Amino acid sequence: MGNTKISQKKHKDISRIDQESKHTHGWYVRVRHNQKTTSKFFSDRKNGGQKSALRAAIAWRNATEKKLGKVRTDKKIRTVSNTNTGVVGVRLNEKYNRYEVSYVNPTGKPNRTSVSIRKHGKGKAFKIACDIRKKKEKERLSA
Repeated sequence: MGNTKISQKKHKDISRIDQESKHTHGWYVRVRHNQKTTSKFFSDRKNGGQKSALRAAIAWRNATEKKLGKVRTDKKIRTVSNTNTGVVGVRLNEKYNRYEVSYVNPTGKPNRTSVSIRKHGKGKAFKIACDIRKKKEKERLSA
């Protein structure tokens, strides 16, 4: 095998493994969705070479994402929340009595809007904020 490279392009959720000591060469795929990880290894030898193994890995990743209901994108998606609401991109600003919604537009520019708790009530304002975040994330990923 040596240092043969088939592509400089990175493939999201696919890693190359070349471990000479164990005679292991292939592609390792990890699909993460809803806090669950599904993975599979594609051996060069069993798949007819490095390129064929990569094609099989990409096809498996895409099919697995579709089966799990995950949106297929090569863009990075933040899935862990460090906000005080538990929802990525939505945080409670008690000082101004509002929920703030952070998102990235389709051109990659960060944006923010807010929803008034005084105007809508806490529960309704939170739902509106979450709906805005979901809509904006869908717009970004479909661009």
